[in-house]
Amino acid sequence: MNTTVANDNLLGAYLRDRRERLDPSALGYPAGRRRTPGLRREEVAQRANVSATWYTWLEQGRGGAPSDEVLDRIARALLLSEIERQHLFLLALGRPPEIRYQASEGVAPRLQRVLDALPCSPAMVKTATWDVLAWNRAAAVVLTDYGKLEPAERNVLRLMFCNPEVRAHQVDWESVARFVVAAFRLDAARAGAVRSVQALVDELSERSAEFAAMWQSQDVQQHGGGTKQLRHSTLGAIAMEYSAFAVDGCPDLSMVVYNPATPEDAQRIRRLIEAEGSDRSA
Repeated sequence: MNTTVANDNLLGAYLRDRRERLDPSALGYPAGRRRTPGLRREEVAQRANVSATWYTWLEQGRGGAPSDEVLDRIARALLLSEIERQHLFLLALGRPPEIRYQASEGVAPRLQRVLDALPCSPAMVKTATWDVLAWNRAAAVVLTDYGKLEPAERNVLRLMFCNPEVRAHQVDWESVARFVVAAFRLDAARAGAVRSVQALVDELSERSAEFAAMWQSQDVQQHGGGTKQLRHSTLGAIAMEYSAFAVDGCPDLSMVVYNPATPEDAQRIRRLIEAEGSDRSA
């Protein structure tokens, strides 16, 4: 059996399995007596606006390669999740579908607990458009107290270019800003969010000539890891090593963890967090 035939058979088996899992009555079809569970092939074809004969062939492994548009219609007809839709494309075309950007609005409680389990390492979760959705106590004390900001202001680019305090904390603001713009550009493109970020780009271009010039440079950078130098208002000069991690199952999200570069830096951060905690409880 050649690879193409094997893939067609796998695709057909997957389509049959997903079809048979659907509840006809929940989708407005009479339950009645059916020879097999789930929807009939012609019902799926009708929902997907494709030929019933062709859809039958597809399940039988002889329908040929569908187009992206047809696969999307079949995915909707079968009520596939995003992960199932990706699997459908891999089976049918040997590649994932085009990225459809979907902005996240929050993080799961278990992910927040991961952040909170890092008491002396500032950590945050950000979107592909660099909106900060979650953070731990260390991030609020050492980086920015995001909880005091309106949600719309919790964007790394807005903070970098429009917040004087954040700008003053950077040891080499221009270098950091250029890196942030280049990494943001790459993240937005990878996530399929280029159109989604245009309003932010337009806004920042009007508010900051520096941003406009950096954006026009078309530079891109990988935001994987490195060292961050800060000029903290209480700690003074502080160095941290950062690493960025993808959040599995949430393609829009990444977690960034900043570890103190030296044991001395860790002790200073710990003492500051403890002092802030004491002030709050007083």
